[in-house]
Amino acid sequence: MESENRKWYSLYDKVYAKENLVAAWKKVKANKGKPGYDRESIEEFAEDEMRNLAEIHRLLQEKRYTPPPVLRVHIPKEVDQKGKVIKTRPLGIPTVRDRIAQMAVVQVINPIFEADFCDCSYGFRPMRNQHQAIAKIREYYEEGYRWVVDADLSDFFGTLDHELLMGFVRERIVDGRVLGLIRAWLQAGVMDGMELKMVTTGSPQGGVISPLLSNIYLNQFDRIMTERGYRLVRFADDWVILCKLERKAERALEVAKQILEGQLKLTIHPEKTRIVHFKEGFDFLGCRFRFRYVTPKLKSLLKFKERVRQLTARQRGKNLKQVLSELAPLIRGWGDYHRRYNNRTRFEALDQWIRMRLRCFLEKKKAVKHQNRRIPSKWLEAQGHVTLCSRLARMSAPC
Repeated sequence: MESENRKWYSLYDKVYAKENLVAAWKKVKANKGKPGYDRESIEEFAEDEMRNLAEIHRLLQEKRYTPPPVLRVHIPKEVDQKGKVIKTRPLGIPTVRDRIAQMAVVQVINPIFEADFCDCSYGFRPMRNQHQAIAKIREYYEEGYRWVVDADLSDFFGTLDHELLMGFVRERIVDGRVLGLIRAWLQAGVMDGMELKMVTTGSPQGGVISPLLSNIYLNQFDRIMTERGYRLVRFADDWVILCKLERKAERALEVAKQILEGQLKLTIHPEKTRIVHFKEGFDFLGCRFRFRYVTPKLKSLLKFKERVRQLTARQRGKNLKQVLSELAPLIRGWGDYHRRYNNRTRFEALDQWIRMRLRCFLEKKKAVKHQNRRIPSKWLEAQGHVTLCSRLARMSAPC
């Protein structure tokens, strides 16, 4: 009981410790990422990394570090069946220096909060991932939990209540200097084009510390739901509740609304929230669940195909090897994510479609008409073409 109520009073010196900053820089460097609003890239910071780290250390030690605003960018979120982007997601990109400072804080406080987090949470936690969340849903299905509360939160990262969040952080962290840093990041503002916009709610999606803060915030939801016996599976702000009876699912949705909208001041999207049976199917974490089968969801498939179209466009000033080198990580990443499930037929069809795209690309670049003769698949693979079906052959044991 004592450990459950423990508060941490002196952490700030651990944040600016040189070895902690070096470790934070290594992680930021490995994660790569775009420059923030100051336009300084990872490569530019690395040119004089020790002096730059010493400057961050000095500012933190002297309590003079002031978080700069994040750079607002928009990335595709939804595409239609023709591959056209119909909805974007706003991201906030901190500067490289700010990412290092945020990572330094995360490395110190994450173990403290990790001990509090519930088993139903799988996002942005050590030794946990999407596949474990998907496996847990399949496990519940086999146990007879066939009714699903399929819900969506409206603009979760943009609507976090700062005072509630800081209250949850203070349940464990009492060091005012660490608390001050976290609040400063929440209120740093957003650089949208040439305009600086101040914020009173939310945590920038894209910030290094935002995933941890989101888990701290939603851990209140996890704890109450699991204490009441509900089968909750959550990954960041995406979650589902599984029940054996429809009326139990209806009650679970009512309780979830009371917690999320009443206590946490969030909003459940009315049009994207429903109660559904496994036989109808639902989407979660880029997958489509129907009965015991798991396949790529339509939006994920469309985004993948649109990216392939972009990379194999016949008008690009690239040769085949350059195109294949850009295509390979996309195929590996998408294939490795979905290969654990029964997707061989879909993979074979997609491989055939990608080869068609490559053949069209080659014919255009070489300005040669092959008439009825096709470019052999084995020749494409010999040039470095990675196939989705090759990922199936490398499949590891299920998680």
